[in-house]
Amino acid sequence: MLIRLLREYLRPYRRPLVAVVVLQFVGTMAALYLPSLNAAIIDQGIARGDTGYIVTTGGWMLLVTLVQIVCSVAAVWYGARTGMGFGADVRAALFHRVGGFSAREVNRFGAPSLITRTTNDVQQVQMLVLLSCTMLVTAPIMCVGGVFMALREDVGLSWLVAVCVPVLVVAIGLIIVRMVPRFRVMQVRIDAVNRVLREQITGIRVVRAFVREPVETERFARANHDLTDVATSAGRLQALIFPVVMLVLNVSSVAVLWFGAERIDAGQMQIGALTAFLQYLLQILMAVMMATFMAIMIPRAAVCADRIGEVLDTDSSVGPPRKAVVPERTDGVVEFVGAGFRYPGAAAPVLSDVSVTALPGQTTAVIGSTGAGKTTLLSLVPRLFDVTAGAVTVDGVDVREMDPEVLWSRIGLVPQRPYLFTGTVASNLRYGEPDATDDDLWSALEIAQGADFVRGMEGGLDAPISQGGTNVSGGQRQRLAIARALVRRPEIYLFDDSFSALDLATDARLRAALKPVTAAATVVIVAQRVSTIADADRIVVLEDGAVVGVGRHEELLETCPTYVEIVQSQLSVEAVA
Repeated sequence: MLIRLLREYLRPYRRPLVAVVVLQFVGTMAALYLPSLNAAIIDQGIARGDTGYIVTTGGWMLLVTLVQIVCSVAAVWYGARTGMGFGADVRAALFHRVGGFSAREVNRFGAPSLITRTTNDVQQVQMLVLLSCTMLVTAPIMCVGGVFMALREDVGLSWLVAVCVPVLVVAIGLIIVRMVPRFRVMQVRIDAVNRVLREQITGIRVVRAFVREPVETERFARANHDLTDVATSAGRLQALIFPVVMLVLNVSSVAVLWFGAERIDAGQMQIGALTAFLQYLLQILMAVMMATFMAIMIPRAAVCADRIGEVLDTDSSVGPPRKAVVPERTDGVVEFVGAGFRYPGAAAPVLSDVSVTALPGQTTAVIGSTGAGKTTLLSLVPRLFDVTAGAVTVDGVDVREMDPEVLWSRIGLVPQRPYLFTGTVASNLRYGEPDATDDDLWSALEIAQGADFVRGMEGGLDAPISQGGTNVSGGQRQRLAIARALVRRPEIYLFDDSFSALDLATDARLRAALKPVTAAATVVIVAQRVSTIADADRIVVLEDGAVVGVGRHEELLETCPTYVEIVQSQLSVEAVA
């Protein structure tokens, strides 16, 4: 997966990558040429007392050094741009893919894991690209070039290269083999820490309400301890690499000086050549060390690439049709035709054989006990889920055959848990209709019974809203979410228990204000309170995912025992009748 990811997302950066290779080649060759010039100064300048030769050759060394510096800086610049661009492209691809997921895929991966994959995992692969441009490209050039230049200085000591390099590779390889499994576990445990932390931050009010801070602290401590253990274990192994490398480098240096001194004493080698050979050996070993360091990065990046690939290779279960069908009419008729839904691996379906029609100009209400499938039924219309049996149609066209953008543009959804985004009241209300005027926003707020509290906020429409709308009450969030849907003026309104946080008086005023605005639209309301839906044109009663009653309030009181039981659990039949 790592190779595929790099091949696909580095394709737009072929020219910068070519520039990196060329610049690193020139810079590395310049670095390899410096020890030979240094050897020439020692053997032909210092040994002979030729000051002019020393100055001339020293000048060449300065020029070669300048070339090396310029090439190295330019290579790092191109490499950094390539690495950062690659990371940005992969993050954008992940964001786009996750944005197209249905609730099924989001639940499968989990929000904490998706966040980790989009941030930490991408960063690991991005770092591999960056280090590859600065180290991995240099290592083979320096290693091969160093061997060639070392043999050029003295063939008699070449056996030291043949011994030292394999020893360093084997020593570091043994460490890396033990590190890779730990890196795999580390990514999973990062997910766990993110999950626990996200739950505690999101549910901080519940934690404090039940005085569960010590328990949650202990839960986070366990997840943190598990991550710390595996990270410490991997860190200990990684800490061994540098001492092992230094040990091999120092022993190699001593060996070169020991055996080189014998060759100098025998007249088979000059002092400058020995100095150059030692530097070349060190460069070769450093190249091997860089390659092995990259070998540490590659397994971890490969693990992260696999996790990224899982997301990128997962198609949404709610995908666009190959050939979108455009409805011939735009009335907003919603029809469930034998609709059924079953979660993957579930023992029983959530919905089974639901056949209901919601007509424009009418209010269709859905009621039932907890777990009856009300929210799931409503979610089938905007394709948050797709039916696993039967069909859901809008104006006679199966929603699975419509362009999702066209379908969503015709729907105003107020979810069970209204969510507000960081910004202002106005930016949240304009979420579905960016061109809405301030008058449109105030009109929607008046209908949603939210104008008074918005006027009371500092800034009015420009009053700040925190992430999730946590700086306003639950009832205020619901009214802002309702106003957001009203600003859009869609053909189909879907209210998923959107009045639960409102008091009865506000609920009644809001429903009364909604009637003239939604007179020509199709309105589907999911509710728990009978008082909210008592005046609906049609009430659908669900029990265990099946329709057990359809009709008006008075009719259901006579024909549907389940509805009567719901009514009696809230208030007397006579009071409602």
